[in-house]
Amino acid sequence: MNTFTKYVSAAFLALTLLTAVGCASTSKSEGTSEYVSDSVITSKVKAAILGESTLKSAEINVETFKGIVQLSGFVSSQAAASKAVELARAVKGVSSVKNDMRIK
Repeated sequence: MNTFTKYVSAAFLALTLLTAVGCASTSKSEGTSEYVSDSVITSKVKAAILGESTLKSAEINVETFKGIVQLSGFVSSQAAASKAVELARAVKGVSSVKNDMRIK
């Protein structure tokens, strides 16, 4: 193996390692696979809330980060807030739910 081939191989390996590290998650950011998983969880939680006739789903915001779902917005009663939290917890992949909803 000549010197040029060694340098090209080393450069390719370094680029591959940097790319893999760049996609890894940190405590404040998500990796690519976590982002996709969180998007799926958010969609499932929104669908569950939308399917519940007692909730006005347009007034409930759903955000997910590393499996933690945050519900915010406005609901008509404490029972409605509890129902939204219950529905979110039932979704596969949800590790916890933060309830930041306000009663109007």
